[in-house]
Amino acid sequence: MRRPPTLKTIEIFASPQGEGLRQGEPTIFVRLAGCNLRCGFCDTKTAWRGGRQWSVEAIAAEVERLRGGYPTTWVCLTGGEPLAQNVRPLVKRLHAGGFLVQIESNGTFPPDPDADWLSVSPKPPGYAVHPASRKKAREVKLVVCRPLCLDDVRAVRAAFPLTTPVILQPESNAGWSMKKAVRLLEDAGRAGIDGLRLSVQLHKIYGFR
Repeated sequence: MRRPPTLKTIEIFASPQGEGLRQGEPTIFVRLAGCNLRCGFCDTKTAWRGGRQWSVEAIAAEVERLRGGYPTTWVCLTGGEPLAQNVRPLVKRLHAGGFLVQIESNGTFPPDPDADWLSVSPKPPGYAVHPASRKKAREVKLVVCRPLCLDDVRAVRAAFPLTTPVILQPESNAGWSMKKAVRLLEDAGRAGIDGLRLSVQLHKIYGFR
């Protein structure tokens, strides 16, 4: 008998989306384990390893249980790097339950073709992404980390369609990073780089997860 699909999972919880264009919308998060990049500035290092295997049905059941007390149509698969695992059966199962699915990815893996919203956050060094991610992304989040420079911003902006906004997101809302984000936005404007936006991590301001 074929074994049911499973995903190594860290946690499942409900919270307003704190990042990107969907910021503030009620969302149920499924945080999956494992990451292929493991950046030094990552704020979820607990997702790099560990977790336990959950069946797709068990994940969907927990999501539906949470929806009972936290009405929403959105589920966000995050990590770690969620696309390091085969999330397609989960995306299909969540769609069958009436949910819309967002995936937050570093963009190095091929995107899931059925996801309703792909957030891509390219990482240093190189900020490389899979070619299919460039077409599928609804938004690009650039963490304003120490190494990020105007040339990186220019290269990332050029890699995605101009209709896909590139969001400058301060590293953990740190003061130095927010000042750098403003400076990069202003320098980009003077350099003729369009389609950038400033942001913050809303959940850290409100004290959400």
